[in-house]
Amino acid sequence: MLKAIIVDDENKSRENLKLLLEEFVQGVQVMATASNVDEGIEAIEDIKPDIVFLDIQMHKETGFDLLHKLKKINFEIIFTTAHSEYAIDAIKFAAIDY
Repeated sequence: MLKAIIVDDENKSRENLKLLLEEFVQGVQVMATASNVDEGIEAIEDIKPDIVFLDIQMHKETGFDLLHKLKKINFEIIFTTAHSEYAIDAIKFAAIDY
């Protein structure tokens, strides 16, 4: 079972993604959700997920800010955003999907 975390500043987006994963994706369990960079970092450090579903544009910070603040990225990243202009940056972080 893959442990997953969802980081997104929009509550509805977090809830919808969690429901979709639970209903349609076997082998992935959402262990936590976070609404900002600090919560996301705390969840990642506590849970040590296999995969993080990460929004890019969050209130004052971005998903890239979260990744830069981590000492080590030892999980897969799927960016969940409507902002196509960040695709190249996402690829630089070895995102498995965008």
